[in-house]
Amino acid sequence: MHIHFVIHEAFEAPGVYLTWAQQHHYQITYSRVYLDELLPKDVKDIDLLIIMGGPQSPATSIDECPYYDSKAEQQLIYDAIQANKMVLGVCLGAQLIGQALGANYEHSPEKEIGKYPITMTHIGQNHPLFSHFGSQLEVGHWHSDMPGLTADAVILAHSEGCPRQIIAYSDRVYGFQCHLEFTTEIIEMLISNTQNDLRHATKYRFVDTVETLRSHDYNDMNQKLCVFLDKLVAMYKSK
Repeated sequence: MHIHFVIHEAFEAPGVYLTWAQQHHYQITYSRVYLDELLPKDVKDIDLLIIMGGPQSPATSIDECPYYDSKAEQQLIYDAIQANKMVLGVCLGAQLIGQALGANYEHSPEKEIGKYPITMTHIGQNHPLFSHFGSQLEVGHWHSDMPGLTADAVILAHSEGCPRQIIAYSDRVYGFQCHLEFTTEIIEMLISNTQNDLRHATKYRFVDTVETLRSHDYNDMNQKLCVFLDKLVAMYKSK
């Protein structure tokens, strides 16, 4: 199993996605674009493409961020989907999946930063890869935007602040606006590197203070993410 990560910033680390891959001794490769590492030239040897988050948006230009090429990443995602690979997008990554499939990202009704519950839809609760999530699950958030929806996209989870938290674009392609991969270490990096996001936290309904961010336990959502990943790979191998 070959997993390739596209990582936009050091502080938007893959967290539990990487821990899970290492525990299974999967082959792991990276495009850490903030270090000017190149995107893969093709996807033939990749089984699972994971595109992480970042402060950029799908509309961010190369002039605005010289190491981030949104169009090139969208093409990579499109190629992987066309090759029937597994593709997961987290936050910005989820928005890029929608964009690659012709569905423009949008601003979320509410900014969400911290740990807040998502509610699984009826389809989500009965989805074989997500049935263990239950009807509600507290997960991490750090966003102001949300992915676009294609004609075939199915919303599996929403929150009070955002109607598109988990999206199934196909049985192998999923967008997570939420962050189940967060750990206390990632939270500290985000706090250190995104101070503007946390200013005036009390003015927003779904933005935690620094103290609250540090107090959360992220273990349950981490474990549920790993079960989802195991189910996804098992399904991929069976077909």
